Amino acid sequence: MRFVSLFSGGKDSTYALYWALREGHQLASLLTIRSSYAESYMYHLPNIHLTEVAAEAMGFPLVVAETSAGKEAELQVLEDSLADLKESQGIEAVVSGAFASRYQKERVDRICEKLGLESLAPLWGRDGEDLLNDMLAAGFKFMLVAVAAQGLDEKWLGRLIDEKAVSDLKALHEKYQVSLVGEGGEFESLVVDCPLFRKKIEVVSAEKKWDGCRGELAIKETRLAPK
Repeated sequence: MRFVSLFSGGKDSTYALYWALREGHQLASLLTIRSSYAESYMYHLPNIHLTEVAAEAMGFPLVVAETSAGKEAELQVLEDSLADLKESQGIEAVVSGAFASRYQKERVDRICEKLGLESLAPLWGRDGEDLLNDMLAAGFKFMLVAVAAQGLDEKWLGRLIDEKAVSDLKALHEKYQVSLVGEGGEFESLVVDCPLFRKKIEVVSAEKKWDGCRGELAIKETRLAPK
């Protein structure tokens, strides 16, 4: 099927894209929704500007839509964008990185049904530890760029997730019930390399913002480097 991939630059949306291409589906475009609504339940916010860098690293086309509206109103931008892509690029399906958030999945499903599109969520309902291990085994390299959960302190900002980090996340899960995949906003990630990348992303400069209980790695400058 010809599809559009909802893309944030994080591990889940990138791995869902990887799955769809591996399954033989045809990518029409990546789609990023940039929301300035700080309380968005739908869209990834930290370093969302870097989807352009990631798209360049992969050599894939990217469509970016902007929204400042809140809650249900911000969904209209997604619906309008998908309707335009169906008309202009003949998409048949939408791929998303939904993992456990019914709020997100149900709304994407509803829009797809309205537009006559297939909604594909390959990560949905997966075991978190298995999913992380599959990502690492496939060659995904990603760092945490935002944290907002007990046990995740400033030291996690910018940390690359490897087997040791997964082990540490498991310990935090057992102690504080932190989601292993950051579901619910416990953390956000940025993929800096994976099998889809022709070049890898290197962070040149970044600023850690920490308020004592949550924080963000604000990435100021990046470059694409040979793999």
